[in-house]
Amino acid sequence: MNNELTSTDKTGWKLSYSDRLRYQRIEGWVSVAANLILFVVKYWAGTVTGSLAIVADAWHTLSDSVSSVGVVLSARLSSKPPDSNHPFGHGRIELIVSLFIAAMLFIVAYSFISDAWSKFTDRQTTEYGTLAIIVTTVSVVAKEALARYAYTLARKTGSEVLKADGWHHRSDAVSSLIILAGIFSGGFFWWIDSLLAVIVAVLIGFAAWKIVLSTVNALLGEPLPKEKIDSIRIIGKEICGRATDFHHFHHHNYISHSEVTFHMRLPGDLTISEGHELADKIEKAIRDRMGIEATIHMEPIKG
Repeated sequence: MNNELTSTDKTGWKLSYSDRLRYQRIEGWVSVAANLILFVVKYWAGTVTGSLAIVADAWHTLSDSVSSVGVVLSARLSSKPPDSNHPFGHGRIELIVSLFIAAMLFIVAYSFISDAWSKFTDRQTTEYGTLAIIVTTVSVVAKEALARYAYTLARKTGSEVLKADGWHHRSDAVSSLIILAGIFSGGFFWWIDSLLAVIVAVLIGFAAWKIVLSTVNALLGEPLPKEKIDSIRIIGKEICGRATDFHHFHHHNYISHSEVTFHMRLPGDLTISEGHELADKIEKAIRDRMGIEATIHMEPIKG
């Protein structure tokens, strides 16, 4: 198994798997450092103002740090070469980490709703000030910047765990933005802080659900995208000099590399050696151009 196979994104930008993991580790450590700083500042501001929403938002940011550590760990673990127990490599560890991040988000969301309900039933009010506005504004800008950074690297690398981390950053940015809007209306509604905490929780829960759907689909197995099937047929036509009858496509995504198997019909008068040579050329072209390992089953054209 070759971990140096390249993956190609929609822009045609190619990365080796080792480069992919390197970008993942860099994003993880950048996120950890930024989130720890934001947590301390937001928790302090929430404590000073007595705002449950800001304190909850601080814990949401801290959970980002934990998920970012998961990004770094998954990069290290998934880079392990194939072994006798895992002949297809360890790339799917990324998907397991993504599920862990989603579970953590669900737990955080539940705790926010529980605390918000307690504050609402106790009719607790919150006095916001300039400190809350400054800290929350900084949080919105910083978290959106981290989200865009993670999404950019996710598009370049095709990493599900980076996409999950980007979702986490984006949900934190949106929750801080909602809190900022609530701060300006806090003087009119005594229950605004409780409501903001619930809204934050719902956003976090939605982000977790999106991560679960994406990750589970990848684990269960997804069909090869139509555009890639079309690309494979184009390669076959170039090599065979005519339209090829490719069918029965099966896609196997191991994260660290991708494999595809399919059937190809060939003229019955070709020798086994000629058919094998033709299949080898197509498999090599698919590997070189698309970064996908292909296995072709040959069939004679009947009639």
